Amino acid sequence: MAKERRWWPRLPRWAVSLTWKAAVFIVGMCCVLAALLGTLVHAAVTSQTVEQAREKALGRLAEVTDAYKSGEPLPPYASVDPAELPGSLRALAVSGERGTVVNTYNGRPTMWAAGPADGRALAVRVDYTLSARTITGLDRAILGSSVLAIGATLLVGAFAVTRVTRRLHLTAQVARRISAGDLDARINDPRTRNPARPPDEVATVSVALNTMASSLQNKLLSEQRFTADVAHELRTPLTGLTAAAELLPEGRPTELVRDRVRAMRSLTEDLLEISRLDAGSETVDLDLHELGRLAERVVRASGTETEVRVVRDTVVETDRRRLERVLGNLIANAHRHGRTPVVVTVEGLTVTVTDRGPGYPAYLLEHGPARFRTEGGSKGHGLGLTIAVGQAAVIGARLRLSNAPGGGASASLTLPSNPVRTPRSPLA
Repeated sequence: MAKERRWWPRLPRWAVSLTWKAAVFIVGMCCVLAALLGTLVHAAVTSQTVEQAREKALGRLAEVTDAYKSGEPLPPYASVDPAELPGSLRALAVSGERGTVVNTYNGRPTMWAAGPADGRALAVRVDYTLSARTITGLDRAILGSSVLAIGATLLVGAFAVTRVTRRLHLTAQVARRISAGDLDARINDPRTRNPARPPDEVATVSVALNTMASSLQNKLLSEQRFTADVAHELRTPLTGLTAAAELLPEGRPTELVRDRVRAMRSLTEDLLEISRLDAGSETVDLDLHELGRLAERVVRASGTETEVRVVRDTVVETDRRRLERVLGNLIANAHRHGRTPVVVTVEGLTVTVTDRGPGYPAYLLEHGPARFRTEGGSKGHGLGLTIAVGQAAVIGARLRLSNAPGGGASASLTLPSNPVRTPRSPLA
């Protein structure tokens, strides 16, 4: 299907902001309003000025007409059939009508008035320069005042809109902090602190977001406490169950019971570990370790057929127990859900675990590991990768999950060059 082509150019990022749109709207409305008011004032003043000049010219025309009829000499501003008289006014006077028109005389604005005089045109002229200057000055005053009004309105509007957009940006920042795991983040909007002040729309959104964050935090804390309490309560009966299973006579049923008890015990320990990670109370025990040798030790302890490739070894300062836990979970996950060969590659500060299986499912790559969720009928509880992500965050490492181009899953653990000594809660 052909992609639809847009005929309009792509706007820059700053042009789509609310402040820019508000500024354009304010300027546009001010220009329209200034043009409308300016046109009305110009039309009214021009009409009044022209009417005054016309009455003056017609009054002079009446005086000159009486003087012409009585045979008196005409004043300097009057004459019969002057050459400068506009043709339209001349024709009107010859036809027996009287009229006025604004034109020029010797390059100066002039109001002409003409009437009939024995088949000819008797015309008078009135200097229109002062009236024309008045209209021109008025137009300049209207233009200048409009520019000042637009500028002042734009400044006031930008200030008001900026206050709103600043509060919206603060709301967006707090929302991003909450989505990143900082459930203690809240919007400190002054309109929400004083109940006597009526809230506006932004304050309403702020209150809703704060309420949502509080509800989410309380729910997560309740789930964390429930998980920790359940795990702690299960340890005592599981210890007794383990001891009782060891007293059973040897046989296939006994092996099945012992296997299920070990699985229950492993699940309980995983739940306890996740509850500690959720609480954010974990501390690191830093020491210097050779990364290649540490990876080889983890592979030997796993008891699996895993190849170790040390491309470039290095010495890292990290928490050995937590790093071994992360690598052990990644290797176990590769053998449980992938296919051999499983390869652990050490290259500088990065350790990569790859397999030749079907790869990670789409939901995991998009949203990260989910507790108690596995793909299809796979064995496990979905806690291995969750613990790996949490322990990696505790030691300040970055775990990236991806699918290799040639097939299979790839988990890359990049250790920090500077260790993290006071980590925050990685699974909050």
